[in-house]
Formats: sequence, C-alpha cells, structure tokens
Amino acid sequence: MTQRPPAPSPQAVDAPDVVLVTGPSGAGRSTAIHALEDAGYEAIDNMPLSLMPRLFEGALPGRLALGVDVRNRDFGVDATLSLAEHLRRDPARTMRLLYLDCSADRLVARFSETRRRHPMNPHGDVEAGVAQELEILAPLVDRADVVIDTTNLTVHDLKAEVRRHLSGDGRALALSVQSFSYKRGLPRGLDMVFDVRFLSNPHWNPDLRPLTGLDARVADHVAADPRHDPFFGRVLDLVLDLLPAFQAEGRAHLTVGFGCTGGRHRSVAVTEKLAASLAEAGWRVSIRHRELDRVARGAAGGSV
Repeated sequence: MTQRPPAPSPQAVDAPDVVLVTGPSGAGRSTAIHALEDAGYEAIDNMPLSLMPRLFEGALPGRLALGVDVRNRDFGVDATLSLAEHLRRDPARTMRLLYLDCSADRLVARFSETRRRHPMNPHGDVEAGVAQELEILAPLVDRADVVIDTTNLTVHDLKAEVRRHLSGDGRALALSVQSFSYKRGLPRGLDMVFDVRFLSNPHWNPDLRPLTGLDARVADHVAADPRHDPFFGRVLDLVLDLLPAFQAEGRAHLTVGFGCTGGRHRSVAVTEKLAASLAEAGWRVSIRHRELDRVARGAAGGSV
C-alpha cells in the first residue's frame, strides 16, 4: 500500500445560518440552491419577501437557503437589502447574501439555448429583459457578501464554488461505506462495489461463527489472510485518489459497498477498516451494515 500522510484538515469556513441567494435570471440560482441543499441547508425558493421575516421570529429549525429574485412576489431591491440588514444585525444568527453574477451576453445565450422567456420581458426581446434586470439588480452586487461570476462556470464548477464559500466544510462530500450479503442482492445506490468473498471466511471457524466483523477476533482473522493487505491497500489508494475527482465533479454523496456471502463477517470487517482509514484521512464517513441492521430490527420486533 502506498504510504501517504493523513489529509490536512480543511480550512475552516463559516457556515452561515441563512443564505440569501439572488442574481439575474439564468445565472444559476437554482443550481446554487441545490448545492446548498446538498450541504445541509433547507431551501425555500420564490417565497414572498413580505413573509420571510416570519421565518425568523423564533429559533431556526436549521440552516436556511432562501432564493430571491425578480420572480418573487413583491420583490424589490430595497426590500431585499432591508431583509439582509435586519438579519445581519441579529446576534443570534449569521447571514450571507450570495449574488450570482453573469455577463449579459452569456445570459442572453442561455435563454436562447433553452428557448425560455425572460421574466422581465416575457413577450418581447430577451436582450432587453436581461439589460433591464441587470440594471435593477446592480445595487445588490455591492452589498453582497459573496459574489460568484458564473459566466464561464459549468454546473459542476458552480456547485463547487458555492460549497467552497458557504458549506462550512471544505470536504463537503459525504461518504457512506456499507456491508451486505450477495444472497440478498446489491443494496441500492452503491457507487463502488467490492467482492470480498475471496478472503478467508470466519464462518468455518466454530469459535468465530457466532460473532460478526465488529469483533476484533473476526477482524484479525480476516486481516490475517495474506491476500487481505494487498487488496485493502489498493482499494484505499483507489478511493482516496478518486474522492477529490468526485468532489470536483459536484458529487455530494458517494457510497462504497463490500459484499460477502452472509454479510456478517468479512464484508463487515473490511467496511469498518475502510471507514476508519477514510475518517483518519479527514473525510466525513458513515457506516451501514445491512444484514446486521436487519437482524437487529428483527430482534427488536421491527419489520425486515
């Protein structure tokens, strides 16, 4: 296995409680809001501005991403700035105004490519509608906390920029490592799958059979197979090499699965080891053992 130092901890980025997302139509507001949703924000789009203050009368249920643009009922630049200033003065929460900028030529091209009508001039010339909207929104650019120019950005680039500025986690990609039994088929949603049925099976050891891969004795048995270390090293290197690429591509979640015959010993042990190695490298990881969870639900009287 290639020896590599643990990944450095990501630079701390404040994750605001509220993000107001605005900008001209066609600049990527929906894409930005989806990226914030993936980062854990609850998104509300096109809510009337007059109703927004009611959201902040009590404690927030979580982080909020609010889409604001000319299509909002009772939209106005002054009203948007007034709401932003009100939230900035509140010591109980943090707020960022995100403005998605874009050149007029590119906005016109995007509307032409999608054959959409411009909301500022739905029955007329798109170019005139773009120019009018940019003029109306101009005061928001100077008052924004974060400005992202989307003129030359792809969808994936824009998502990455939003996460970098506002997610509060430089490694926003959420990883899940799962174990399963091939007898019950592959779990849904796996992105990468590895078959570990070639490793020595603890099932054939009477002392280990009643245990699971969560037990150190089973894990040691699996790791003692001379094929284990070369296999695990290659898998770990592969996953660590690919994760930055998946993150750059805009992925918010990635699931790696390990399968064995019964889903109780080998796949569980390798899942635990990979999850621990990824966490040590600085990635946020969750673990699921499908067959162990199923047994636990059955023992508790739940559905299986």
